[in-house]
Amino acid sequence: MARSALDEVSQSGAFVRTASEFRNFISRDPNSQFPAEAGRYHLYVSYACPWASRCLAYLNIKGLEKAISFTSVKPIWERTKESDEHMGWVFPASDKELSGAEPDPLNGAKSIRELYEIASTKYSGKYTVPALWDKKLGTIVSNESSEIIRMFNTEFNGIAENPALDLSKSPYDEAVKQLYEALDKCEEKLSKQRFDEVYVVHFKCNKKLLREYPNLFNYTKDIFQVPGMSSTVQMDHIKRHYYGSHPSINPFGIVPSGPNIDYSSPHDRNKFSA
Repeated sequence: MARSALDEVSQSGAFVRTASEFRNFISRDPNSQFPAEAGRYHLYVSYACPWASRCLAYLNIKGLEKAISFTSVKPIWERTKESDEHMGWVFPASDKELSGAEPDPLNGAKSIRELYEIASTKYSGKYTVPALWDKKLGTIVSNESSEIIRMFNTEFNGIAENPALDLSKSPYDEAVKQLYEALDKCEEKLSKQRFDEVYVVHFKCNKKLLREYPNLFNYTKDIFQVPGMSSTVQMDHIKRHYYGSHPSINPFGIVPSGPNIDYSSPHDRNKFSA
């Protein structure tokens, strides 16, 4: 039976994320099963998924855009097959249907589900993004975001434009680690707390807004303004996904027009640069 994130809600209403199942690792060793080669791998993402977006951010910041291609799906879940009711990530029919989303350029798949079924006929997990695809072997290397970013950080340095940039040791990576740890705690307590544009209204998390925390809000803007980061944030996709893909929460699919926060506005974090 096809599964989605909606199946990870317990009887008490808590969100319980299951572990990823594709856990292969790309290596700088040319003799490995998955060697780091330019043009061999393709990253499937959704701008509405924070786990996929962080992989795209690493790809950009390390300067791997020419070595690893990527495609984003549409933000609103749709039927993935006529034979069942599964709702999930789908590709647009053309690159003109929605800005930022494109048809699958490799397999002509209509959905992320089709890619998983190509990679494994026995797969029984969720059809999630990110999914790192091997063009040569025609399979998914990994769908675990934490491991994909480690590959991008270390294993592609021979072909990266920014090979000396080690995000696992840099102040930037430490900042991102702290940010995700804080947001994960909020997610656990407030049911996926992350963006004011979605969670305050959609998941009823209006006790306090992100921008009401001066340091955290400026910190978020600081991260957003890291070169290569802003292109991974498509707020329109984020809002379309959450307001349009969860009919049990938002049955009419109405997408609020605001608040349109300017994350490129000045922040005060430079005072800590020393």
